[in-house]
Amino acid sequence: MNMAGNDPTDIAQSISTHLREVRKEKGLSLDKAAALTGVSKAMLGQIERGESSPTIATLWKIATGLECSFSSFLLDSNSAVLSQASRIQGEFANDPNMTVKTLFPFNPETGFEMFELCLTAHHEQHSSAHQIGVTEHIHVTKGTLSVFQEGTWHTYAKGEQCLLRADQAHGYRDEVGETRFIAVIHYPKR
Repeated sequence: MNMAGNDPTDIAQSISTHLREVRKEKGLSLDKAAALTGVSKAMLGQIERGESSPTIATLWKIATGLECSFSSFLLDSNSAVLSQASRIQGEFANDPNMTVKTLFPFNPETGFEMFELCLTAHHEQHSSAHQIGVTEHIHVTKGTLSVFQEGTWHTYAKGEQCLLRADQAHGYRDEVGETRFIAVIHYPKR
């Protein structure tokens, strides 16, 4: 599925630019960023230079380690107020069976960001733990979604919701060939 508006090269460019900006803003070398994120120095360098596009799981590790929101990597950094057209959305080059569309980018005042995700072909996506206290509020809009948390898979049909403690390892799985869900992520204030 290819969502209109952007392609994987747009996503890679946005990620590259934002990663470099955040790392410099925090005064981190590639070595220190690698230690914080669990992503190798070589891979971080390739991402920054636009030579490699991270998987969604790798991008979550980077966002978590650098204490940034996931959506901050997917937005046009030249725009303070983002219109629908300026949001980067669609397929990640390395994750053809998962698309992410930013519905509301991270808002530092509320600590929330919102995405629409689509899993196809029975795709299973695992995510490492996010920052302490992060939660994901999930609402299934199409298909059947299994959610892995606390060592167990739980299944949710269209119209059902769950609250996921995202500060521990978790995952999602499409059970029917195409599943869509809304994820509202809340980051606690520090």
